[in-house]
Amino acid sequence: MMPHRSRRPRLFVLSAVVAALTVAASLAVPTVPAAQAAPTAQAAQAAAAPARITSVPSGRCLDVTGNVQTPGTGVNIYDCNNQANQSWTFSTASELKTFADTRCLDVASHATTSPAKAQIYTCNGGANQQWRLNANGTITGVESGLCLDVTGGKTANSTPVGMLTCNGSAGQKFSTSLTPDTTPPSVPGNAHIGTLTCDSVGFGWNASTDNVGVTFYDVFHDGQLMTSVAAPARRVDLTVVAGVKWGLYVNARDAAGNVSQASRTVSITPPQCQADTQPPTAPTGLTATASGTTVTLNWKAATDNISVRAYDIYRGSAKVGTVTGTASSTPATTFVDSALAPVTTYVYVVVARDGQANVSVKSATASVKTGSGYAQAVCSVSQVGADTDIPWGLVTLADGSLLYSRRDAHDIVHLNPSTGAKTTLGTVPNVSSTDGEGGLLGLAIAPDFASTHWLYIMHTSATDNRIVRIKVENDKLVNSSEQVLLSGILRNKFHDGGRLRFGPDGKLYASTGDAQNGDNAQNLASLNGKVLRLNADGTVPSDNPYGSYVWSYGHRNPQGLAFDSQGRLWEQEFGNSVMDETNLIVKGGNYGWPACEGTTGSCGTAGFRAPAQTYPTSEGSCSGIAIVRDVLYVACERGTRLYREVISGTSLTNVQVLFNGTYGRLRTVEPAPDGGLWLTTSNLGDKDSIANNSDEKLLHVTLGM
Repeated sequence: MMPHRSRRPRLFVLSAVVAALTVAASLAVPTVPAAQAAPTAQAAQAAAAPARITSVPSGRCLDVTGNVQTPGTGVNIYDCNNQANQSWTFSTASELKTFADTRCLDVASHATTSPAKAQIYTCNGGANQQWRLNANGTITGVESGLCLDVTGGKTANSTPVGMLTCNGSAGQKFSTSLTPDTTPPSVPGNAHIGTLTCDSVGFGWNASTDNVGVTFYDVFHDGQLMTSVAAPARRVDLTVVAGVKWGLYVNARDAAGNVSQASRTVSITPPQCQADTQPPTAPTGLTATASGTTVTLNWKAATDNISVRAYDIYRGSAKVGTVTGTASSTPATTFVDSALAPVTTYVYVVVARDGQANVSVKSATASVKTGSGYAQAVCSVSQVGADTDIPWGLVTLADGSLLYSRRDAHDIVHLNPSTGAKTTLGTVPNVSSTDGEGGLLGLAIAPDFASTHWLYIMHTSATDNRIVRIKVENDKLVNSSEQVLLSGILRNKFHDGGRLRFGPDGKLYASTGDAQNGDNAQNLASLNGKVLRLNADGTVPSDNPYGSYVWSYGHRNPQGLAFDSQGRLWEQEFGNSVMDETNLIVKGGNYGWPACEGTTGSCGTAGFRAPAQTYPTSEGSCSGIAIVRDVLYVACERGTRLYREVISGTSLTNVQVLFNGTYGRLRTVEPAPDGGLWLTTSNLGDKDSIANNSDEKLLHVTLGM
């Protein structure tokens, strides 16, 4: 037997790594999970008391083979006989202990690939000795994500039990009176910073409390995991970027994988490492080429004593776009200007900026005349509305007018795009913000909206994320008609998902985030990190793959859903710090998070679905998607652009970048009834949940080819 390695801290993004999770049969998961509550005294007592673990098909007990305590001894099923080798307790550290708590159920050699040996071993606190008792009757290893499995699904005495890819089979279903820990820790208090320099900051917080015990604190900036700190430590030194504003916060995590709500956000803007008053050199070699009514600019890079961070593009005297870089990557030296007037001469200049806002002199001008036709992707863009809050969900009514949700103000607006006239339908009840990206999110109208008047809404409440429907009568929300269709979707400061879309099958599809706990994405008993599928009345469709709302899983923070002409579902999701991804969703598919981000990590693992397209997060952070004439449009925030991608089979081809920096951060894109697009911005107040502190645009895009 190979020796056990020493225990290693378990980052939540890797704690539920599943080497090959292909599921073929239905799992008996609750359709609407009950709200999480602290265990009662009786439940806590039951958790500490020894109990049997029985295989459901046979009724035989999980048994240490031969009733011997030698480390490395395997486990099997056998007739229940009340002996010590069939008596198990579930510890506060999520261990399954036997032989009067002297031995722990263990995955041999920290294996994470299927199959793997299940055995007993001396308890040592390793991640391979931590277990999760799931509501669907499965028992999964926390480190591996594999399921405890009766070999071949057999029922005979002495059938070995090992670790296998979770597949929903009867041989992976167990019954026990052991009580899992489902209570998350309390919110870490008093998040604060110490010394802030140009490249580092000390970040601290007060201890969380938990019914069992806090094991880790996960530190984030703006939704991206930076590091995990083993409890009881409550301070960490972080590497930061000079001049770049970040919002720091922390979540607490216990041994069972339960994650707290986030602490308050602490904003930091590190000072520059050195004073810099020297501007970059002017960009040189500017050229402009017209194709129809689209102009492509190219230039040679400027230089700077420290680094060039951005280029600003001017058409005449008006700034029409910005190309940005980062501390480690230089900005691109090309820009596409779309939706111009035909047969018109335009004059461009470009200036360079460094990290301390020193601006170069202007480049030489480049003059170009557009063509006579709309041979390009975009013909024109017009502003149809503006708002002081963040437009999030958007739907088009039969008369061509729009309904859109205001995320932080929690109300819904009716907009006439022809006149700009707006009417507030009312405030959606029970919406709660998260001091981040939660609030009033996705909208969808019923396919029979003309007769039923049902408006479907996804939003964050004080306790969860939920999907509701409310009737719209006489341009008002009839709040008394509200029906909660699905609740119990975990919430957090970030990673709440939120998009709704009716499919051609008449079913409602919803995207849910992992609630800042990657384990949720691989847990089929959880509604988080998923694409869900509901009947219009909120019930579970009979042909869903797992007997629950889950349609696909292994997602981090999906916010884009769209159907193509073949009725196939495409999905857009945020990566952590490396890649965003566009996925073609298949029934029951596993898209790999947290083991896989884009094409990085364990993405080659059997059973994981590969993305159709990936984007560096610096050029992505994309939210909404829309499909028009089998062309996919992807609206990106950090990337400040709209991608145009042609759907060809299962691939996305001819990728173009539109509006790169022209309108800033783009949140939502939807098909317009004239064959164009609706497009919304998300430039101000995007991460603070403060109502009406934005200055956003609602745009109409007329498409060409």
